[in-house]
Amino acid sequence: MRIDLSGQQAIVTGGSSGIGAAIVSALAECGATVHIFDKLADPPVDVTDASALAEAFGRLEDPVDIVIANAGTGVLHPIEDTPAKDWDRIIAVNLTAVYQTVQLAARRMKPRRKGAIVLTASTNSYDGEPMLSAYNASKAGVLGILHTAAAELGPYGIRVNAVCPGLIRTPLTRASFENPQILKDYFRHMPLGRGGEPSEVANAVAFLASDLASYVTGAALLVDGGQLASKFGTWNEDHADFIGDRWVRR
Repeated sequence: MRIDLSGQQAIVTGGSSGIGAAIVSALAECGATVHIFDKLADPPVDVTDASALAEAFGRLEDPVDIVIANAGTGVLHPIEDTPAKDWDRIIAVNLTAVYQTVQLAARRMKPRRKGAIVLTASTNSYDGEPMLSAYNASKAGVLGILHTAAAELGPYGIRVNAVCPGLIRTPLTRASFENPQILKDYFRHMPLGRGGEPSEVANAVAFLASDLASYVTGAALLVDGGQLASKFGTWNEDHADFIGDRWVRR
């Protein structure tokens, strides 16, 4: 059994780097024709500009089979020191642009009674990781969009799902992955004992976008190494060693 997206047309927002680039590669490897909506790849396509986003959708001929709302950003600030401009930017990219992407996808897909939409949420959709109030709020909001869109669009044959990555090795997390002490402490709470790779998230997205997930909608698939399943931590020096970038049981 393999994921076959041959003949399907896909859109990926934020597809130029990190998880987005891995999603683009995965969908293409499965046979889809993939269009990247990202300022880095196509400067006129700013996902926070509703008109530019609508114009980009309008340039594509039907069918639009798969839409991945992946573009995201974040910045660290204490709650009391979060600048309004940073809050506004994060909400614009991570939440409003996701909503507008889903709107545009729905308008294209409803007449055909078919389509798959996948949103990139986060483990931060569920928890309150310090210094990330705007990011956490935006990703929690993505799940609100997920549930509402799945309920509304299901009768039209359109499936809407999300992936919730944990700590994934991307340009945005490079500093953390280059600091062994940060990894050692963070990964204590990962049953798999390590961080994730973009391809591991992309594989989950490809599955949700494919007919292999034909009876799956409204789902938020955790791709987090078990992080949210481990309330009190899994790893300690009594039974394991931290080697390189992961915990290894003795």
